[in-house]
Amino acid sequence: MRRTFFSALLLLTMAAGGQSAAAPFDGVWNTTMTCEAKGNSLGYTWKFTSTIANNNLHGERGDAGQPGYLALDGKINHDGSAKLTASGLVLSTQYTHGPLVSKGEQYSYDVKSHFTATEGEGDRSTGLGIYGRPCHYVFSKQTAPAAPARP
Repeated sequence: MRRTFFSALLLLTMAAGGQSAAAPFDGVWNTTMTCEAKGNSLGYTWKFTSTIANNNLHGERGDAGQPGYLALDGKINHDGSAKLTASGLVLSTQYTHGPLVSKGEQYSYDVKSHFTATEGEGDRSTGLGIYGRPCHYVFSKQTAPAAPARP
């Protein structure tokens, strides 16, 4: 009897092994990035969607290879903490803090973030503050649309 039970348990475990459950943060997320004005640089807000699959976040704003493009990538840890990397191409010098920056120039910075099952926040690493400026990220998980009522 005991052997039969363990054999059945082993078969069920093996059958379930081929099916992977979604990671807790997986889904489509509304992403809002707000960068404050600093010095002569104007502030701005960008909104785009990001996707988390297997706890890996990827979001894009704009067209790859074109000024104004932004990619946001990183792994969400099981406790919700994340160190994301934002990289892109400068859209306009009006919005860029720092000397010797031109339209289309590449940039990259880290975003220290934390997620729950439905929301998240993150802040740009500004280093010594010479080139960086505060940017804040807000993440909101999209919910699946409700199923239509059956007649």
